[in-house]
Amino acid sequence: MYLVLIMPKRTDYISWDEYFMWVAMLSAQRSKDPRTQVWACIVSEDKKILGTGYNWFPHNCSDDEFPWEREGGFCDKKYAYVVHAEANAILNSTTSLKNATIYVYELPCNECAKLIIQAWIKTVKYLSSKYETENSDFVTASRKMFDAAGIELIKLDFDKDKKLELDFWV
Repeated sequence: MYLVLIMPKRTDYISWDEYFMWVAMLSAQRSKDPRTQVWACIVSEDKKILGTGYNWFPHNCSDDEFPWEREGGFCDKKYAYVVHAEANAILNSTTSLKNATIYVYELPCNECAKLIIQAWIKTVKYLSSKYETENSDFVTASRKMFDAAGIELIKLDFDKDKKLELDFWV
């Protein structure tokens, strides 16, 4: 007779929402913006990553030649040039995004909302809506468009003190 010990499965694994939000956050580490790193990760209904993105200048536009400033005239500020994380994630995908979910830090601006709707993404999961408290017209317009298009908005409530430690030498 043999004694077989069955080890119980781990219980401290992260949820799908945490996993995809962490993947999105990791992509933001590519951003060279000195103040704000923004992220996006697009996921299919069957939990496959379809695209990731972060805030960055368009291809062939050197980050040494364009401004990172937030103040000044229109052409002196980064906002005139930077492609948002959501747009980059959509542009970086190579397949249909129909019925996908996009994970983002901030409730998307009106320009990104238009792209999300046009890409047939059905759900936006986000962590913050800080501009909403400022009664931002950009967020108001986003919410109106998302509502009209039937896009589900889900504000995730993560433990802000939770840390993810990676050990690459396991």
